[in-house]
Amino acid sequence: MKTILAALALSLVASAASAQQGTVMGTWLSESGVAQIRIAPCPDAASGPICGFVSNLINPKGPDGAPVAPDAATDYRNENASLRTRKVIGMPLIWGFKKTNDPNTFEDGKVYNGEDGKTYSANISLLPDGKLRLRGFVGTPMFGKTQLWTRVN
Repeated sequence: MKTILAALALSLVASAASAQQGTVMGTWLSESGVAQIRIAPCPDAASGPICGFVSNLINPKGPDGAPVAPDAATDYRNENASLRTRKVIGMPLIWGFKKTNDPNTFEDGKVYNGEDGKTYSANISLLPDGKLRLRGFVGTPMFGKTQLWTRVN
């Protein structure tokens, strides 16, 4: 009986992991390698079907360029002065997307770029090779930049 339960538990974990591989949901390393972003259903439906929050930082620096602990890093570059003291870990990074016919493509959302303190329009899609394609832009996607994020888990 214990063997059957253990096998069942392992198969559930394996199926959950493989299901996550074919979805935008999960934790991703940004192209710059400075942040990990957790994409999950939005906690508030008004924010769209998916949201992304900073879950970890790699070698963060403070406003003076000196290294800081990840949990002490603040959003000091934000254009909105009232947000410059908020913690980066847990900070919303992507939101406001709309579903498309493809369950792994989302359009008309927003992405916050903590590296320049600005918010851009964005589209997200899961590529066949398992990378996440994030296109941030102003006005039209033609005038933007694409980043490829790598799955952490």
